[in-house]
Amino acid sequence: MVSGILVHTTLIALGISAIIKQSEIIFTGIKILGACYLLWIAFQVYKAPASINLKSNISKKKSLFSLFKQGFIMNVLNPKVTLFFLAFFPGFIDEKLGNVTQQIYLLGFLFMLQAFVIFSLVSILADKLTVFIRNNNTFSVFLKWFQIVVFILIAVLILI
Repeated sequence: MVSGILVHTTLIALGISAIIKQSEIIFTGIKILGACYLLWIAFQVYKAPASINLKSNISKKKSLFSLFKQGFIMNVLNPKVTLFFLAFFPGFIDEKLGNVTQQIYLLGFLFMLQAFVIFSLVSILADKLTVFIRNNNTFSVFLKWFQIVVFILIAVLILI
């Protein structure tokens, strides 16, 4: 759920990122932790079987509030979003343009909007892709190794 982005935006607006950017040690530590986390995810994908099990039965429907709460908590606790906001988001703020807090919330809103559009498109396409994935065993092997490579590349790029 993209509403959790409001928490990250508020942390930036309160100046937490400025404190982190002033400390090379803290900033480098966050980058190293983020890279280690991505490498750990790559290792977890490597250990997992190269299969995708898409159940054809329909699971129990959850209430809208339950889905909202689950999405909000997942977004707020997602270390990748936190790292993105703390490391890169402040680079798009220009004090010469005026009210920094307004700029931060405008960027946060734009980030929420693009995330909502992308998540919506992924949800719409998921049904179509499910049929393809169920009928294509080699795709799961490709997807496994693609994920591993992407996570490792991002980890390396973070450290550069």
